[in-house]
Amino acid sequence: MILIVVKFNVLPQFQDSWPSITRAFTADTRNEEGNLWFEWSRSIDRDNEYVLVEAFRDTHAGETHVASDHFRQGLESIRPTLAETPLIIHTEVAGSQWSHMTELAVNHEPTHSHLKSDIGLFSTTA
Repeated sequence: MILIVVKFNVLPQFQDSWPSITRAFTADTRNEEGNLWFEWSRSIDRDNEYVLVEAFRDTHAGETHVASDHFRQGLESIRPTLAETPLIIHTEVAGSQWSHMTELAVNHEPTHSHLKSDIGLFSTTA
Protein backbone atom coordinates (compact mmCIF):
# COMPACT_ATOMS: atom_id res chain seq x y z
CA MET A 1 0.00 0.00 0.00
CA ILE A 2 0.99 3.63 -0.41
CA LEU A 3 1.15 5.33 2.99
CA ILE A 4 1.27 9.12 3.17
CA VAL A 5 1.50 11.45 6.17
CA VAL A 6 1.30 15.20 5.60
CA LYS A 7 1.65 18.07 8.09
CA PHE A 8 -0.20 21.26 7.15
CA ASN A 9 0.70 24.52 8.92
CA VAL A 10 -2.28 26.78 8.18
CA LEU A 11 -2.62 30.52 8.60
CA PRO A 12 -4.19 31.49 11.94
CA GLN A 13 -7.38 32.82 10.35
CA PHE A 14 -8.06 29.36 8.85
CA GLN A 15 -7.16 27.11 11.79
CA ASP A 16 -10.74 26.71 13.01
CA SER A 17 -12.38 26.53 9.58
CA TRP A 18 -9.93 23.92 8.21
CA PRO A 19 -12.36 20.98 8.56
CA SER A 20 -14.97 22.76 6.45
CA ILE A 21 -12.36 23.91 3.90
CA THR A 22 -11.20 20.31 3.38
CA ARG A 23 -14.63 18.63 3.72
CA ALA A 24 -15.41 18.10 0.00
CA PHE A 25 -11.86 17.01 -0.81
CA THR A 26 -11.94 14.55 2.08
CA ALA A 27 -15.33 13.07 1.11
CA ASP A 28 -14.38 12.71 -2.55
CA THR A 29 -11.07 11.04 -1.69
CA ARG A 30 -12.69 8.64 0.77
CA ASN A 31 -15.07 7.59 -2.03
CA GLU A 32 -12.24 6.57 -4.34
CA GLU A 33 -12.14 2.83 -4.98
CA GLY A 34 -8.43 2.55 -4.11
CA ASN A 35 -8.48 4.72 -0.98
CA LEU A 36 -7.97 2.73 2.21
CA TRP A 37 -8.24 5.69 4.60
CA PHE A 38 -7.99 9.47 4.67
CA GLU A 39 -7.91 10.73 8.26
CA TRP A 40 -7.32 14.22 9.64
CA SER A 41 -6.02 15.08 13.11
CA ARG A 42 -5.21 18.38 14.75
CA SER A 43 -2.01 18.86 16.71
CA ILE A 44 -2.42 19.22 20.47
CA ASP A 45 0.80 21.28 20.55
CA ARG A 46 0.18 23.69 17.66
CA ASP A 47 -3.34 24.98 17.00
CA ASN A 48 -2.59 25.72 13.36
CA GLU A 49 -1.17 22.29 12.48
CA TYR A 50 -3.28 19.55 10.93
CA VAL A 51 -1.96 16.09 10.11
CA LEU A 52 -3.34 13.93 7.33
CA VAL A 53 -2.76 10.16 7.35
CA GLU A 54 -3.84 8.57 4.10
CA ALA A 55 -3.36 5.24 2.38
CA PHE A 56 -4.06 3.87 -1.06
CA ARG A 57 -4.31 0.24 -2.14
CA ASP A 58 -1.40 0.45 -4.62
CA THR A 59 0.54 2.73 -6.95
CA HIS A 60 -2.27 2.75 -9.50
CA ALA A 61 -4.77 3.93 -6.87
CA GLY A 62 -2.39 6.69 -5.80
CA GLU A 63 -1.86 7.81 -9.39
CA THR A 64 -5.63 7.80 -9.99
CA HIS A 65 -6.08 9.99 -6.90
CA VAL A 66 -3.47 12.55 -8.01
CA ALA A 67 -4.98 12.66 -11.53
CA SER A 68 -8.52 13.31 -10.27
CA ASP A 69 -10.36 16.61 -10.60
CA HIS A 70 -11.16 16.66 -6.88
CA PHE A 71 -7.44 16.35 -6.06
CA ARG A 72 -6.61 19.43 -8.14
CA GLN A 73 -9.63 21.31 -6.76
CA GLY A 74 -8.72 20.28 -3.21
CA LEU A 75 -5.17 21.60 -3.60
CA GLU A 76 -6.48 24.88 -4.96
CA SER A 77 -8.84 25.29 -1.99
CA ILE A 78 -6.05 24.46 0.46
CA ARG A 79 -3.24 26.53 -1.11
CA PRO A 80 -4.39 30.01 0.07
CA THR A 81 -4.79 28.77 3.65
CA LEU A 82 -1.20 27.60 4.08
CA ALA A 83 1.39 29.37 6.22
CA GLU A 84 4.17 27.25 4.69
CA THR A 85 4.78 24.35 2.34
CA PRO A 86 3.39 21.14 3.88
CA LEU A 87 5.79 18.42 5.08
CA ILE A 88 5.21 14.92 3.69
CA ILE A 89 6.25 11.32 4.17
CA HIS A 90 5.30 9.14 1.20
CA THR A 91 6.26 5.48 1.19
CA GLU A 92 5.16 2.06 0.05
CA VAL A 93 4.62 -0.56 2.75
CA ALA A 94 3.44 -4.15 2.88
CA GLY A 95 -0.15 -4.76 3.94
CA SER A 96 -3.46 -3.01 3.47
CA GLN A 97 -4.69 -2.19 6.97
CA TRP A 98 -3.75 -1.11 10.47
CA SER A 99 -2.32 -3.69 12.86
CA HIS A 100 -2.55 -3.97 16.62
CA MET A 101 0.43 -2.73 18.62
CA THR A 102 1.20 -5.82 20.68
CA GLU A 103 3.43 -3.90 23.11
CA LEU A 104 0.28 -2.16 24.39
CA ALA A 105 -2.18 -5.03 24.04
CA VAL A 106 -5.18 -4.82 26.35
CA ASN A 107 -7.02 -7.71 27.98
CA HIS A 108 -10.44 -6.78 26.62
CA GLU A 109 -11.95 -6.75 23.16
CA PRO A 110 -10.30 -4.10 20.96
CA THR A 111 -12.43 -1.23 19.73
CA HIS A 112 -10.80 -1.59 16.32
CA SER A 113 -12.38 -4.97 15.60
CA HIS A 114 -11.82 -4.59 11.84
CA LEU A 115 -8.12 -5.38 12.34
CA LYS A 116 -7.04 -8.89 11.44
CA SER A 117 -3.38 -9.10 12.43
CA ASP A 118 -1.04 -8.16 15.25
CA ILE A 119 2.42 -6.87 14.41
CA GLY A 120 4.76 -5.78 17.18
CA LEU A 121 7.37 -3.09 16.81
CA PHE A 122 10.07 -5.02 18.62
CA SER A 123 10.72 -8.71 19.06
CA THR A 124 11.88 -9.92 22.44
CA THR A 125 13.25 -13.20 23.63
CA ALA A 126 13.08 -14.58 27.14
